[in-house]
Amino acid sequence: MPRSRVLAIVQAGGAGSRMDVLTRERAKPVLPFAGVFQLVDFPLSNLTHSGITHVWLAVQFQAGTLEDEVAGGRPWDLDRNHEGLRLLMPQEGTGSMDEEGFATGNADGLFRIRDQIQAAGPEVVLVVSADHVYRADLDDVVQRHLATGAECTVVTTEVDIEDAGDHATVQVEDGRVVGFEYKPEDPSTGTVAAEIFAYDPAVLVEVLEELHRELGAEAEEGDSGLGDFGEHLLPRLVERGRTVAHPLGGYWRDLGMPHKYLAAHRDILLDDVGVLGVHGWPILTQQPQRRPPRILDGAQIVDSLVSPGCTVAGEVRCSVLSPGVVVEPGAKVVDSVIFSDTTVRAGAAVYRSIIDRDCEIGADAVVGAPDADLDDSDAIALVGQRSTVAPGVRLDAGARLEPGTTA
Repeated sequence: MPRSRVLAIVQAGGAGSRMDVLTRERAKPVLPFAGVFQLVDFPLSNLTHSGITHVWLAVQFQAGTLEDEVAGGRPWDLDRNHEGLRLLMPQEGTGSMDEEGFATGNADGLFRIRDQIQAAGPEVVLVVSADHVYRADLDDVVQRHLATGAECTVVTTEVDIEDAGDHATVQVEDGRVVGFEYKPEDPSTGTVAAEIFAYDPAVLVEVLEELHRELGAEAEEGDSGLGDFGEHLLPRLVERGRTVAHPLGGYWRDLGMPHKYLAAHRDILLDDVGVLGVHGWPILTQQPQRRPPRILDGAQIVDSLVSPGCTVAGEVRCSVLSPGVVVEPGAKVVDSVIFSDTTVRAGAAVYRSIIDRDCEIGADAVVGAPDADLDDSDAIALVGQRSTVAPGVRLDAGARLEPGTTA
């Protein structure tokens, strides 16, 4: 099948509220990863390497930040006159009240654009999330979907069972999905949906409209009632009996919470995890070039990633420094991620924290704690962009500093 008959929809519209101050003023898919990438780079790179070039990027919360960063699709060769990358913005005046404005979930988002999907006339609709790190040939997903005659294909991955309750769990028998639970309190399996789905477009629209007829009357004004994919859409498709599973081999991580965001960065400190640095499958990005990093006399860097434009004269351990970060003499950064153009002044210490861009950690200030629980988001200190921690100030484990403020 010509790959142009595949329509890919990258869902990048959520507010990312679980990332707290880090997503107050940016869309979550704009969050950096490994210093030199952004989360949205991963689905777009996977799509373009898979030969899928008809891509819609569905945005809403802080849409302008995402629009600037994807640069019209140029890094992924998606800036083209026919198909290519198209940004789907929330609209008013185009339909009924439950089709306008912000979507209230990713299934609701699909319902709102169902007429556009039909008008595009694809043979397969591929829907992916924009806040996971992984590498996948998505054409393999499409080919399995077509070969099995499925109404829906769910890409699955394996997580520790204690983490499965944060996801949609999937029961599979002989390749067919026979059970589906959305964020169960007591999960019985570590097999979860990787939030990559292939749909038969006619069936997708049919089921979306069917669910709306059942749920819309009870929903609030402006809401279709469909919510997220795991609430009604996938359970209904599984009930119909033609949903199949496509196991995803290799690395996959959800970065939607501070402790998971830090954990994913710890994963890549010593290993490319089969995602970064893969010959023939580079992660493409629009991030600008900077000078090489400078490591000055007296610096200590252990098990860390240091991006272009950085200047390090202090100690950096088990951390990621994004472009342009400065760590002055006597300063210490441990088990942390520092976003672009932030300065850690002399004698300051940052432990088990995420510090946003354009911040200043004053001389002898302390952010976070060396014994903070890395498995608890509430224990990770977060400092919003353009913020200042004044000299000598201490922010304890789990502290939150709003963007543009001074502590």
